[in-house]
Amino acid sequence: MKTTNTDINTYLSSLPDQVREDMTALDKKISAIFKGKTRKLWVGTFWGGSEQKIIGYGDLTMINSKKETVEWFMVGLALQKNYISVYNCAKEDNTYAVRKHADKLGKVKTGASSMSFKKFEDVNQDEFWRITELANAQTTG
Repeated sequence: MKTTNTDINTYLSSLPDQVREDMTALDKKISAIFKGKTRKLWVGTFWGGSEQKIIGYGDLTMINSKKETVEWFMVGLALQKNYISVYNCAKEDNTYAVRKHADKLGKVKTGASSMSFKKFEDVNQDEFWRITELANAQTTG
């Protein structure tokens, strides 16, 4: 995936009505948490092979599965076909915070560092924002 110069607000306003409100509200609050750090729209083929548009917050240098050093985002917000996904690379005790606290996140589907949900109201807000703050504290820029 690569970053673009696409205006994120224009992208958000182009989303379907039923998800625009949640995506815009999430972007607003995540942007406030990551104030002064990068906010970029990433586009391209994601690791699973699907085409994605992900709003990335904060910079992260990491080693991918191919043992290559890559630039990435600390938190990512994406609209999927049937749900919203948030990718959070924060770690606690060398474990992704999403995985470590999956049972506290509410009505969400989780992966190692990702969570997916249909409506943000289904998410445990306190835990979600706590690990988002943790991600901000661990980002480089």
